Amino acid sequence: VQLQASGGCLVQPGGSLRLSCQASGFQFSASYMAWYRQGPGKQRELVALIRSGGYTNYGDSVLGRATISRDDAKNMVYLQMNNLKPDDTAVYYCSRASLDWGEGTQVTVSS
Repeated sequence: VQLQASGGCLVQPGGSLRLSCQASGFQFSASYMAWYRQGPGKQRELVALIRSGGYTNYGDSVLGRATISRDDAKNMVYLQMNNLKPDDTAVYYCSRASLDWGEGTQVTVSS
């Protein structure tokens, strides 16, 4: 299983970004995929998940500001984040079924 996340960057409060995760080594279309994050001094928390078929679920802290999506033809999963806040600063991880993890991508929200 390989999960390669990208798209993390420095963004100003109120800004937006899109994270991408390229997956390989497993049956992507049959797997649920998730984004987690871990901020400084915080525990890892679920940001969003998407099941095969498209059902989604979001963490309370990002509800209404995040959209997770997937492209089964490309083995990709995306996380669109809007109205970013300093508390969104974290390393964001792509996960397969909350069992396999990729290297994270750093998101920093700061003016």
